[in-house]
Amino acid sequence: MQRVKLDRIDRRILHDLQNDGRMTNVDLARRAGISAPPCLRRVRALEEAGYIRGYHANVDAVALGYNVTVFAHVGLNSQAEADLKAFEGLVQGWPEVRECHMLAGETDFLLKVVAEDWDAYQRFLTTKLTAAPNISHVKSALAIRTSKLQPGVPITLEEDGSAELADEA
Repeated sequence: MQRVKLDRIDRRILHDLQNDGRMTNVDLARRAGISAPPCLRRVRALEEAGYIRGYHANVDAVALGYNVTVFAHVGLNSQAEADLKAFEGLVQGWPEVRECHMLAGETDFLLKVVAEDWDAYQRFLTTKLTAAPNISHVKSALAIRTSKLQPGVPITLEEDGSAELADEA
């Protein structure tokens, strides 16, 4: 993937698509101050360069019956690269794990796990997670509520980055 140098228009496109991935190309172009055909070319270039990795719907977990979110702090017995990769491979096959982050420190991995209820999480914990090879310990932290859920990254709208970060426009 070849990186393109981001100008003001590219940053506006990224900012607006991050806030509303369903925005039409016409609306996106209007907001960026360009016509639709070059806007579409820029979006495709940003996708090819890896700045845009995909599009998805932000679904409501509770509405779909996932009433429990747990952050599992996982420690491994071995941190050899092959063992880290093996654990990451296992996690890929567990649909209840929505995020997996390797950390520095006493916790090797932080998993975001969703479950229908506490009993379902305990089943996952005992039959999959703690039963997996190389697991030293797991500490579970039950999420009480989410006060901020903002995917993506802050994007500045000025080329030199000196402007304030853009909030929703």
